[in-house]
Amino acid sequence: MSAERLSVWSRREVLRAGGILGATMAVGWGARRVEAADKVRMACWSQAISEQANIFAAQEFGWFMEQGLECEFVPGAGGGEALKHVLVGNADFAFTNVEPILFGVEQGAQVQAVYNIYPKNVFNVVSLKGRNITKPQELKGKRIGVYSMASGTRHNLLVILHSVGLKESDVEVVATGVLNFGPLLEGKVDATAATDTGLWAAQQKGLGEVNAIWARDYLDIPTDVFAVRTETALKQPDLVRRFLRAYRKGSQWMLDNPAKAAELAVKYATDGQDVKRNLEIIKIRNASTVSEGTKQHGLGWFEMDVLRKVGKTYLELGLLKKPVDVGAVFSNRFVEGL
Repeated sequence: MSAERLSVWSRREVLRAGGILGATMAVGWGARRVEAADKVRMACWSQAISEQANIFAAQEFGWFMEQGLECEFVPGAGGGEALKHVLVGNADFAFTNVEPILFGVEQGAQVQAVYNIYPKNVFNVVSLKGRNITKPQELKGKRIGVYSMASGTRHNLLVILHSVGLKESDVEVVATGVLNFGPLLEGKVDATAATDTGLWAAQQKGLGEVNAIWARDYLDIPTDVFAVRTETALKQPDLVRRFLRAYRKGSQWMLDNPAKAAELAVKYATDGQDVKRNLEIIKIRNASTVSEGTKQHGLGWFEMDVLRKVGKTYLELGLLKKPVDVGAVFSNRFVEGL
């Protein structure tokens, strides 16, 4: 197995810029416990951050306890690390992105995706207005920044290029690191691949007028999902449903009460001291929580046609070396039972 294939498990190196806590922590959640509660561990791609106020709410208002659960938050440094925690038994649920799941299953991992956390694709390619890059085909021959060659920014850039028949070799991809808007402003790249919240943060710091090409307009890949070991899905379905009920209750609360969620984030989030910032981030993340599928079937719903297209596209791009049976990996049966 090549080093490149191994490195693809890594995700969102932006968290490393803020410093990642490698050890398990309960982010202040241990004070409220229930006798005989089942302990579950949720491995996250990040530290506890403001956009996860729905999880804080499920703890703060006793919705995990309501389901007979004591939930421990395990921080991480990317979706791949979160999934690895689950696969080796250090956690029960992985808050991860789609790519580590597909790449892991391709390599033999026994994993089941059970809930669509953010069904909307949050990635984009941003350029300064003066560059006049408004369509994917106008990226041809351009120098484009990504966080790293193993990041979601690169994967989604490839998806955007693929949508108009372009290949990675038709552009120059440059790993600029997580502070990728600096090189854009300095003219070192013509465009940079980023995320919705990354773009918002750069705009608050004076980025100026930009054009954004959104990956969701070409392939709406879910940004994050919950995954468990296949064994857990088969042998402990009730545990899975109880966890998802509490989580979904928190998500609905955050959708209905973004201002209160912003205030709650101050207590729990490592980046949550600015309530106004929290509110804007939460509004952006709320928008990625809802899709046509969730409107019809409830929060957490997977749109299987989209996921099959993701698998096919990643195979065509060479990100997958062999087909993955998406229908056997992603399941709506747990959401249907909530």
